Amino acid sequence: MKLLHLSDLHIGKRVNEFSMLEDQEYILTKIINIIDDEKPDAILIAGDVYDKSVPSAEAVQLFDDFLVKLARRRLAVLIISGNHDSPERIAFGGRIISQSGVFLSPVYDGHLEPIILKDAYGEVDFFLLPFIKPAHVRRFFLEEPIETYTDALRAALREANPDPTHRTVLLTHQFITGAARSDSEEISIGGSDNVDAEVFHDFDYVALGHLHGPQQVQRPTIRYCGTPLKYSFGEAGHTKSVTLVELGPKGTVEIRTLPLTPKRDMRELKGGYLELTARETYQGTPKEDYLHITLTDEEDIPDVIGKLRSIYPNIMKVDYDNQRTRTSAQITVTENLEQKTPLALFEELFELQNNKPLTQQQRGFAQDLIETIWEGQK
Repeated sequence: MKLLHLSDLHIGKRVNEFSMLEDQEYILTKIINIIDDEKPDAILIAGDVYDKSVPSAEAVQLFDDFLVKLARRRLAVLIISGNHDSPERIAFGGRIISQSGVFLSPVYDGHLEPIILKDAYGEVDFFLLPFIKPAHVRRFFLEEPIETYTDALRAALREANPDPTHRTVLLTHQFITGAARSDSEEISIGGSDNVDAEVFHDFDYVALGHLHGPQQVQRPTIRYCGTPLKYSFGEAGHTKSVTLVELGPKGTVEIRTLPLTPKRDMRELKGGYLELTARETYQGTPKEDYLHITLTDEEDIPDVIGKLRSIYPNIMKVDYDNQRTRTSAQITVTENLEQKTPLALFEELFELQNNKPLTQQQRGFAQDLIETIWEGQK
């Protein structure tokens, strides 16, 4: 049985105030193309379908269009809710649309019933476990001490009681201890949301959602597929992909990653203003890409983001890396304060903030300004 593992679509997300809907529509079309080429038997979507628990109408419509395209291809589609989703909204209509082969995780109620699909090697049991916290599970296991996320997952999966003679697949949306995070993900203080991977030992493949970088945890068959798009500059170095899983006889699992090319990449550029606005630089840069530009100029460029956007229209972020920003100077009260002139005090302040003294031109301007202010006060 061939499975395509997706997660963390985050439909409707905005990155640095840029809407990603157009990019998401583009990448979902690319995923449909992969499905047509690879012809998987089932699509696994492991949570964070939307970026908000109450998604916009445009986000809902985009996901609806994607589901319709999947249903037309006579695929089984299995979907769970993630921490960004409303479990009730994801579950809505699930008992009706399952007749179309689209299976939605219900709101967790203490039970996990498998969805059973068949291939030439027999049955495959799929368990849909949405994002849960200890509080979600504790009320269903009153006699058991459930304090941690590992406790919660262990109790929920023990109740599922997967058949050891069947091939079993789990969809879940949690942070597994040892996995690498990205800065676009929600982080719990002190790693309190960590789950020990040992709770998954009964499953042939664990389709994880939550983390944005594609990776395995402890063994190849416990896997995050990652996001289909980059959602922060911390992900600029990622190669985004979908994961293709082939289940053979019990105990035989093959995994491949299929790269995704976005409509607009997310990249970082660094250099001086003149360098980055030189024709040979910007003509070699895809102009539509989302950019984080770091300027190395010692002087701030007036209206720099407006000037750069005339060349690079999708700049998301501009900052400086220079002597001033690298040195964190602390301004302290100097001795003999009363004996220093206003100009001398201003010179000290300027040098502390900028790590260099006033030029003669700046000094003359400051002196004239101070004299004008004092004249107005007389």
